Amino acid sequence: MAGSPPPFTIGIEEEYLLVDQQTYALAHAPDALIDACKKDLAGKVSPEFLQCQIEIGTGVCHTIGEARDDLAHLRRTVARHAANYGLAPIAASCHPFADWKDQHHTDKERYNKLRRDLAGVARRMLICGMHVHVGIPDEEMRISLVNQLKYFLPHLHALSTSSPYWQGDDTGMNSYRLTVFDNLPRTGLPPYMKDWAQFSSTVDTLIDLELIEDASKIWWDLRPSSKFPTIESRICDVAPRMEVTLTLAALTQCLTRMLWRKSLEGDGWRVVQNFMVGENRWRAQRYGVSEGLIDFGRKSLIPFSQAVDEILELVAEDAKALDCVKEVEAARDILATGTSSDQQRGVHAAARKAGASDKDALKAVVASLVADFEADL
Repeated sequence: MAGSPPPFTIGIEEEYLLVDQQTYALAHAPDALIDACKKDLAGKVSPEFLQCQIEIGTGVCHTIGEARDDLAHLRRTVARHAANYGLAPIAASCHPFADWKDQHHTDKERYNKLRRDLAGVARRMLICGMHVHVGIPDEEMRISLVNQLKYFLPHLHALSTSSPYWQGDDTGMNSYRLTVFDNLPRTGLPPYMKDWAQFSSTVDTLIDLELIEDASKIWWDLRPSSKFPTIESRICDVAPRMEVTLTLAALTQCLTRMLWRKSLEGDGWRVVQNFMVGENRWRAQRYGVSEGLIDFGRKSLIPFSQAVDEILELVAEDAKALDCVKEVEAARDILATGTSSDQQRGVHAAARKAGASDKDALKAVVASLVADFEADL
C-alpha cells in the first residue's frame, strides 16, 4: 500500500421520500418535478425505484465543507421544487405510516426489470438509504480497505438510525430499513476478498451467467463502487438532519484514512469474521446508540459512548488532516440527543401525551421530519 496517498475525496448520495404537505402521506413525484430538479441540478438528481422517491448525489468533494455546500444546495432545490406541487421531501429511511402495497415503481426499464427479477421482495422496498463514496484509485488498496473498514460499519449504522416505524407500527427496531433491505439478494456485509482479482472473478461469474448486468447489482453494506474509483459505504439510514449526514460522511472518510495510515505503518486493522461483525450489525440495527457493541479485542461489550470516544481518538490525526474535526466530534452530539429514531419516538410520545390519536401522532412525526429536512440549510 505504498506510493502516493489516495485523495480521500468524498461523494454523498441520499434518497428522499416525498409527502403531501397537508396530509403527510406519501405522494408520487410528478414528471414535471423531476424535470425541474434535473434542469437545476445537472446530473445530480434522478428518480428512484418507487414513484414517491427521489435521489440526489453530490459531486466529487475534496472536503466536508465542500460537501456541505453541495448537499445544502441539493436539498434546498428539491424542497423548493417539491413545494410548487404541494409536496415536501423527508430524509428518513421508512415513512412512519405508509403501506408499501399502495406504492408503485417508476416506469423505467431498469426498474421494470428489477421488479420482475425480485418479485414481491422488490415491492416492499419502501426504504431510503445514504451512501458515502471515498476516493481510493488503487484497486488492491480498495479491497484491503473494504476488508478492514467493515469492522466499523455497525458503529456508523447505529449513529444513522432513522427507521423505527413500519406501516404505522413501532417495530422495536431502530433501523427497520435494514430488515427490509436484507431480503434482497447480494446484501449484508461484504465477504473477505484476498485481492482485486478475486473480487473481479466473483463479479464476472455472475455477469457471465447473466444473473446481473454489472457490479451495481451487488448491494453489500460496503463495496468497491461499480462506477467510480471509490469504496462505497451503504450501511447507513438516511439522516433527516443534513449535519448528521455530514458527520457520518466525515467519520467514513476519516476511518478510511486511518486504516490506510495504519496499514502503511505495518499495523493494519484486525479482519474479524462476518459472523462476529454481524452480531454488532444486529445490535446497531436493533438498539441504535442505546446499547453497547462488542469490542473484539477485549472480547467484551462496551458502552456505545466509549466506542465513539475510542473511534474519535483513533481518527483525531485524520480529522485534522481532512479538515473535519468539528463534523467528526459532532458524533457525541448524536449520543446526547439520540438518533432520529429516538427523536421520532419522542415526538410520537409527546403527541400522544397531549391527547393526539395514534394516527395523528404519526402525522406529527412526519411533520417533524419535514422540519428536520430544512433545519440545517
